[in-house]
Amino acid sequence: MRQPTTAAAAEATRVVGAARTMRVSSASAPPPGRALNEDLVFRFGPLVGVLDGATVPEGFDTGCVHGPSWYVQHLAARLGLAEAARPTATLMSNLAAAILAVRSDHGDLCDLDHPGTPSSTVCLLRDGGHHVDYLVLCDSPLVLDAGGQVSVVSDERLDVAMGELRETVAAMPAGPADRTTRFRQAVAVQRERMNRTHGYWVAAADPDAAFHAVAGTLPLRGPGAVRRAVLLTDGASAVVEQFGLLDWAGLLDVVTAEGPGGLLDRVRAAERDHPDRLRRHKPADDASVVLCEFDTEGH
Repeated sequence: MRQPTTAAAAEATRVVGAARTMRVSSASAPPPGRALNEDLVFRFGPLVGVLDGATVPEGFDTGCVHGPSWYVQHLAARLGLAEAARPTATLMSNLAAAILAVRSDHGDLCDLDHPGTPSSTVCLLRDGGHHVDYLVLCDSPLVLDAGGQVSVVSDERLDVAMGELRETVAAMPAGPADRTTRFRQAVAVQRERMNRTHGYWVAAADPDAAFHAVAGTLPLRGPGAVRRAVLLTDGASAVVEQFGLLDWAGLLDVVTAEGPGGLLDRVRAAERDHPDRLRRHKPADDASVVLCEFDTEGH
């Protein structure tokens, strides 16, 4: 079931697994002034996830007739089918199967070897009854409250690649290059590093990317049990990572107390209050939040 795409329409749902109940609420919204949301929040039974389609900068070719919204919609649908067909397979394996299936969805109209082919980050959480499985690929983090400790599961490789990219572009001869020209140079270098061993990994057209994700399993029983989890796209995690208005524990508490939409309201306020702190090349971004809460009875 696809979740609502506006913060105001966030809803709570429940799924019952083996002796467990996971309550899920979500919110997702495009930046102010834009109708199209390139994020996607989804739920298929015990599997929840957020996808963040990569925005294509104006004037850049992708080799594809489809855009990021098409890609995240198809990837979510294929993940649901993979999960239904193989509920005990690893999240890495099901993500690889979904990426491969989306290759076929493109048909013969697209050059899937093009460096600008549509892509998306991935953050997944699956309720296994007595445990949860998680997967993070690229910069959509997962925040966990487990065993009384708050931690974050993140994939830092894009940030590392972007830091190296800035150094590379800064070292290029300045010449007559204006800001637009240097931005185009940066995008070209970034594309060369996508889905490369010494670059970063993201869901696109290569199913091997799934096996480079950060993945693991945590208990839902005992002293180290997971009580809460929040899945985020980088537009929402910006309240911590970009604006520094909360730490991860504070973010968990805000989402629990105010709901996912409350966190999005804080992000939009921060974007308005700090227009100088741009999110890469965008003043605002799509933002998505999913809160998963687990019963603690019997622990």
